[in-house]
Amino acid sequence: MNSLVLLLGGIGLALIVEGVLARYEVLAYSVGWRVPTSELPEGLPYARGAPPDRPPAAYLVYLDGIGKRQFRDTRDGGQLVQAVIAGAPELRVLGQVQPYSPLAAPLADRPVWAWLRRRAGLLLFLHNVMQTFVAADRRYRPLYNRAVGQQIVVQLRLAGYRAGSNIPVVLLSYSGGAQVSTGAVDEVHRQLGAPVLVIMLGGFHNGANELSLVEHVYQLTSSKDRIERVGTWIFPQRWRLLRHSGWNRAVRAGKVTVRTLDPATHVGPRSYISPTATLPDGRSHLDRTTGTVIDLIRDYCAASADRTTAA
Repeated sequence: MNSLVLLLGGIGLALIVEGVLARYEVLAYSVGWRVPTSELPEGLPYARGAPPDRPPAAYLVYLDGIGKRQFRDTRDGGQLVQAVIAGAPELRVLGQVQPYSPLAAPLADRPVWAWLRRRAGLLLFLHNVMQTFVAADRRYRPLYNRAVGQQIVVQLRLAGYRAGSNIPVVLLSYSGGAQVSTGAVDEVHRQLGAPVLVIMLGGFHNGANELSLVEHVYQLTSSKDRIERVGTWIFPQRWRLLRHSGWNRAVRAGKVTVRTLDPATHVGPRSYISPTATLPDGRSHLDRTTGTVIDLIRDYCAASADRTTAA
């Protein structure tokens, strides 16, 4: 009994500390106490995929789930990024954006977190979970959206994006990255004049972000994804009853398309990006997800080119 009380007390204390630290970053950004970094570690390129000697068909920014804690890809997210690069060499892909740090400061580069990683790795995930809820909090959401949106814009510019070029920007997000991707649309469009396409994979978001400037949102989901379903329950803005939320207005405007990837789960050996779980046709879950993402982007780029030609 005493052990259980200590465990619950420790978790409660950790949640309080994380809540304070998560808010500190966005407040430090807003008052200018700290300036977000734009430099990457030596040897890490600003973009991969399409070479810099000609414009790519689109720029793809991957916003990972709560396991993201460094500039380099996570294991699972990295598999998806590499598969997209291999399958669509016409895309220029960025995976270094820090969706859970308004200051663009990876947890792995902070001495305290490096120490914690060796002793209490769960806290790393807890930190990013709390950041997701800060990004969804109406008091901090505008600041958070602007901070991470600006981070994306800076990284796109460093990767070669030219404002006014009208090259599509695809925000591909997994899990909690969906909260950030929907919040970054306005800033990316405002600063770069770019058409923005959002593709969310198992998206966990509160539905409050304004999506009037997005070209389209593709919601890749599964009936077996319990974590995504929790998001539709706990955030009132996702409920159909609140017709005027950003999400529900986008749905009514025909800007949201749902694609089902059953029987994939949110995480684990049968997740959306599992290279080992297989479908009846022999493809892995990773193969199907990658193919779906690439097809959506290519279809959008082709339709955009047709509209431009017709005009």
